[in-house]
Amino acid sequence: MTDPIADMLTRIRNAQAVHKPEIVLPFSKMKFSLAEILKQEGYVKETEKLDGPDQPANGSLKIVLKYLGPKEPAIGKLTRISKPGRRIYRDKDHLPVVLNHLGIAVISTPRGLMTNKAARKAGLGGEVICEIY
Repeated sequence: MTDPIADMLTRIRNAQAVHKPEIVLPFSKMKFSLAEILKQEGYVKETEKLDGPDQPANGSLKIVLKYLGPKEPAIGKLTRISKPGRRIYRDKDHLPVVLNHLGIAVISTPRGLMTNKAARKAGLGGEVICEIY
């Protein structure tokens, strides 16, 4: 797989399209950090690393999805911005504004993954991973 982050975002979109309560995907530190940001911002209910003899070598990541109503997912749109073939970087003065500050962009900074709002507050730029609203 060339882009595990895009795979994760696609799995979330597909699961919400068929109203699944949770998804399980291969674990990585970056995916876990991204899932934690989604949890902090209120887009998913819960994230958990699954370890055990029945799990793959690195473990699995379980994400419990959040719905606002019976058919309405909490995430309206989830878009991958920086891709392996074309990386998108922004400095601290040109961080993206998502849906007039109603959504978030996830930025990979020297201090780890953070939202565009937190990166702007910390005075950091970096690679724009995705946009969520």
